Amino acid sequence: MLRRCLSYRPPVNVKNIFQKGITVRWVQTSGHIEDDALHQIPPQLNYSHLVNNADTIEQNMKLRKYDSDIVQKVKQLFGTRESIMEKKQQLTKERDETNQLIRSAHNKEERQQYIDRGRHYKEQLKLLDDKLATVESEMSAHALLIPNDTHPETPIGPEENAKILKIVGKQRMEEGLLDHLTLAEKLDLVDLGQAAKVSGSKFYYLKNNGAWLEMALVQYAMQKAAEHGFSAVITPDIVRASIAYGCGFQPRKTEASQIYDVTTASIVNTSAPKMVLAGTAEIPLAGMFAEKMLKEESLPQRVVGFGRAFRAEAGHGSAEERGLYRVHQFSKVELFVVATPAQSDGVLEELRKLQEDIFTELGICFRVLDMPTEELGASAYRKYDIEAWMPGRQAWGEISSTSNCTDYQTRRLDIRYLSSQFKEQVGPKDVRVPWHVKEKWVDFCHTLNGTAVAVPRVMIALLETFQRQDGTVEVPEPLRKWIPGQPKILS
Repeated sequence: MLRRCLSYRPPVNVKNIFQKGITVRWVQTSGHIEDDALHQIPPQLNYSHLVNNADTIEQNMKLRKYDSDIVQKVKQLFGTRESIMEKKQQLTKERDETNQLIRSAHNKEERQQYIDRGRHYKEQLKLLDDKLATVESEMSAHALLIPNDTHPETPIGPEENAKILKIVGKQRMEEGLLDHLTLAEKLDLVDLGQAAKVSGSKFYYLKNNGAWLEMALVQYAMQKAAEHGFSAVITPDIVRASIAYGCGFQPRKTEASQIYDVTTASIVNTSAPKMVLAGTAEIPLAGMFAEKMLKEESLPQRVVGFGRAFRAEAGHGSAEERGLYRVHQFSKVELFVVATPAQSDGVLEELRKLQEDIFTELGICFRVLDMPTEELGASAYRKYDIEAWMPGRQAWGEISSTSNCTDYQTRRLDIRYLSSQFKEQVGPKDVRVPWHVKEKWVDFCHTLNGTAVAVPRVMIALLETFQRQDGTVEVPEPLRKWIPGQPKILS
């Protein structure tokens, strides 16, 4: 198998490499491969599956409130593609026959006649190739808007149809409790006014013990994940748009994008690829595995990443969203797992159990929800949300979620694994095996993600849950060692 990687340097005269019908363009410039060509990952979509299951997929999209007309458009374009391929195959056959006649021509006039016919076939094939490229590009663009399948146990409908799986802890219901913003300003933990002057509304400064509380939450979550076998990662916050879209973070046609674009083009480099700020560390964590072939025996692979999350859309300024509840930028510790299809359902429950352990240990009252179809993002096959009871609001607020994305992201980022049975069948020798032999032992991985700690939301729950009558706040025991002086009370 040809691996597309930075260390590979193709011969100077190589223009295209064909692998499984996918074209990968290499451009040789001063000993380096053109940067933009390297990072365009062709999605490995199963168009036959989409077409053969169009009615089921269309119904799934309706349940998830997606434009289901896309499916029929893909089906139509697939039929057009098949027709072009058939014409191309027939013309290629006739061209090859003509080439044979050129070689066996009896005289110059007869030979010229066949050459003219061959030239005609060449022109027709070029037109078909151009048409095929246009159709395939349009078909891919539409197919990439189709969301993942949905777990059969997922509730149907809007958010209010979420199924409550459990409630942990006791809700504080007494009167006179302060909201987190009042508490944070009284304790000099936050400054929204000055942040609005510097960056705009929905930004904030965390100060004094507010800053230390964020650090403590990050350290605590990273350590908890490490204890459960997760490898630590600090992720980049700027990623290629193609990676973000490959993870399923492109907006629906009827929605505004939550993604911040980053302009990188300049007079010197006008062809720079489109870059965006990561909306979650899930995106660069998934990118860590892009275009990789993993061994089945190495799965599942667990990583925990710390990064900043950037969201351009941050609510409508309602009373429920004041303060830190919905902001443009926040710190987050993200759990990410690459697994085999057989492992992914079990891994999803493991992620949920770890999240429950974190919030139970912090002393937060929370509930676990099996989210309904209309609340699933494009990549999610099944999603659990965890909502904390926020006494200052006297309402539940989402603090975490975890999703099984099955092969939705891995088909778009080309993340596969080689079956452990491959060595048993081929033998232990380290030999080069042709791709057509190896292919039957290769499948796409599944990816899963979960929020360990989204700092502002968890801070809200902690401040409001552990507030005391005098306006001070008790610090949960697991966090104290990461705050200078190890205070038990914030005052």
